[in-house]
Amino acid sequence: MSQVLHGIAAGGGITIAPVFVLGSVSLSALHQKTNNMDHEVKRLHDSFSLSKQELVQLDQQAAQKMGHRLQTISTQLAILKDNVFSQLANQLINEDHDNAEWAVQEAGKQLLHLSTVAISSPFWANTVRDLTQRLLSHLLHQPLPDITQIDHRAIIVANSISPTQVVEMNRNLVAGLVTETGGATSHFSLLSEELALPVVVGIPQLLQHVHDDMVMIVDGIHGTVVLSPSPKEIDHYQEIAQKYEESQKAVGSLRNHQTISKDGNHYTIGANLSLLNELPAIQKSGAEGIGIFRTEFLFMDRTELPTEEEQYRAYRKVVSAMHGQRVVIRTLDIGNDKLLTSLKLPDEVNPALGMRGIRISLAHPELLRPQLRAILRASTAGRVAIMFPMISEVEEFNRARALVDEEAQKLEAEGIKIADNIEVGMMVETPAAVMMADQLAKYADFFSIGSNDLIQYLFAADRNNEKVAYLYQALHPAMLRTIRRVIDCGHAEGKWVSMCGEMAALPAAQPLLMAMGLDAFSVPGKRVLPLRQLVHGLSARKLQPLVHQALDAANANAVHKLVQAQLPQLYEN
Repeated sequence: MSQVLHGIAAGGGITIAPVFVLGSVSLSALHQKTNNMDHEVKRLHDSFSLSKQELVQLDQQAAQKMGHRLQTISTQLAILKDNVFSQLANQLINEDHDNAEWAVQEAGKQLLHLSTVAISSPFWANTVRDLTQRLLSHLLHQPLPDITQIDHRAIIVANSISPTQVVEMNRNLVAGLVTETGGATSHFSLLSEELALPVVVGIPQLLQHVHDDMVMIVDGIHGTVVLSPSPKEIDHYQEIAQKYEESQKAVGSLRNHQTISKDGNHYTIGANLSLLNELPAIQKSGAEGIGIFRTEFLFMDRTELPTEEEQYRAYRKVVSAMHGQRVVIRTLDIGNDKLLTSLKLPDEVNPALGMRGIRISLAHPELLRPQLRAILRASTAGRVAIMFPMISEVEEFNRARALVDEEAQKLEAEGIKIADNIEVGMMVETPAAVMMADQLAKYADFFSIGSNDLIQYLFAADRNNEKVAYLYQALHPAMLRTIRRVIDCGHAEGKWVSMCGEMAALPAAQPLLMAMGLDAFSVPGKRVLPLRQLVHGLSARKLQPLVHQALDAANANAVHKLVQAQLPQLYEN
């Protein structure tokens, strides 16, 4: 008899295949004392050396298979290079006479708490734990789960899958991925965007219901899996899969047309860009420009800051590739869970509310001025907009904009040409910026609503903290009212308003956003054409009653039900 389980859709498409259960191992060490410290230190160093060799090889595989390095592997290599981990473990061996495996386990725990970033970053915690497990596997002579063991086409089912395992898997044999852990904002969910596989995550106690070679259907569109499906269910899902493929082909025809709603409103659907090697995919995605170019990749995982010339070449490459479509370049957004090894910043008690975004850039003009010069120089290759992150008040924005003007004047004095139509805007991510949006709109050329941070600051709830995750609600009327205010204030001054962040790609939110007057969306490349298709099929005018009901609703669940109930009829009409 079949069984249906529900999780979170993390990858589009539908697949039907047998199950391959990837075993999970959680290695732990026994605490033993030693008098032979030299021997334990040698064992320790050998485990670090072997782990480094493996990670370098995985780093090379990632570059070949995915076209870019994975942040998890890069961070683990940086930890090994920094020697802090090994020094902590060495100290435990030499001073406390601990055995090597216990020293690694305890040093890993200490490393998690050396930086307050661990408090707010599951990515950092998972990266350190993953590295600790790799070191322990060498010391205990116990292999980690081997994803390369799969020798036939199958759906991999696991408690969790690490980015390093994704690198090792044979994509010709992997039909889909299903995990017990993970959420919409987890690192693996974000990574699954580029896997081009049906993926469902976050199914509690999944492994209790599956076994090797069991037939499974994975519906990565709706976040559903069917165990031991009946012939009727298989036929049903094969039909859905065929329709999905046909709809994907139909969506592709939108590439050469503007995004206009049924009642004639024009929208711009741009793509998110984080790495240069994503450019070819974005060029094929049907994106109408780049809604946010995250520049942090130029600064991460290096001991020295990038030069102006290095940044200029990167920005010019992107701007040229978009052939006159707008490229919104966000200035460096570090702090909280994104730190630079090339810039030593003091630990903070609450980094989410401390030095981050524009605050760091204004405090360190040696970061911001070369970046602004590079962007200004690249502006002649196409259409450029500069966007400042984490703006909270008018004075903060004006200080940043003044630096743009100063560097522009310097470049002109040097005889270096820059474009004369460069827009300078800001992200709206704090409640203060929302409340001052009417004033900020007088100075900023555009707003881009950063939904991820705005939601967590609006509800005072860390989006990475599972204990308060119930408060992270994109569809909550409080968030919708907040967005409505920002859009209205921007439009009152004749400024365009965009949204980047996960909410912009949320199907249930998109009709509400377009009806409230959002001018532009910035979404992952694979979400561009589906969103453009949605806009083409809807009338913003006919959506107004739905928006009013959503704004007056009591909670996010009520809003979601409203959209689910009314959208199909509005789309058909």
